[in-house]
Amino acid sequence: MNFFKRTIPLTIAFIMGVMMAFQYYVPHEASQSLLKVVTRWGITIAGFAVFIGVYSLFHLHWNKIKRKVPGWGYSTFVFFGAGITIIFGLYNGGEFFLNDKQEGTMFDWMYFNVQVPAGATMFSILAFFMASAAYRTFRARTGEATILLIAAVIVMLGRVPVGALIWEYLPPLADWIMSVPNMAAKRGILIGVSIGAIATSLRIIFGIERAYLGGGD
Repeated sequence: MNFFKRTIPLTIAFIMGVMMAFQYYVPHEASQSLLKVVTRWGITIAGFAVFIGVYSLFHLHWNKIKRKVPGWGYSTFVFFGAGITIIFGLYNGGEFFLNDKQEGTMFDWMYFNVQVPAGATMFSILAFFMASAAYRTFRARTGEATILLIAAVIVMLGRVPVGALIWEYLPPLADWIMSVPNMAAKRGILIGVSIGAIATSLRIIFGIERAYLGGGD
């Protein structure tokens, strides 16, 4: 059983990982054909993965409803939203059917009348949370916190019209902070993330990282 659960998946991961790595650096017709075939495989596998993900989602929330765990009422909205979405997708080919003057599909209507207002509400709540977190963070207890506080105040004032009224050099200074120190730190983070992604990929290819197989390995 370990042969099917461990050996075969690790072998497939190693072979496909090495093949796709070499394919990127080999500008040959055969490598491009391989990329097209593997891409089609990925689309097919992703289609099956969607069904597995939907089953896992419904199974998780159904167990919450059945066991009456805290917050189980929110799980009912998962089934309600999924049911409405499926009905809108199957009925009338997804086209809007409430009136003849509305343009677009039912999914467009749901997006602009449900998703957008809900997102605006969440971001409004997030704004107050960020203000509270900023108040706690920007207490100048250390040198680093003082630098962070000064830079944040300069950037915030430099991004609004009142900043230019306070000091004419405030907006250019805010732009310099965003384009020089901030960009340097961002590039360092991106380089670190890229190196981490490469290291993780190599660990998966060579079978060192096996968490995706399940079982906590």
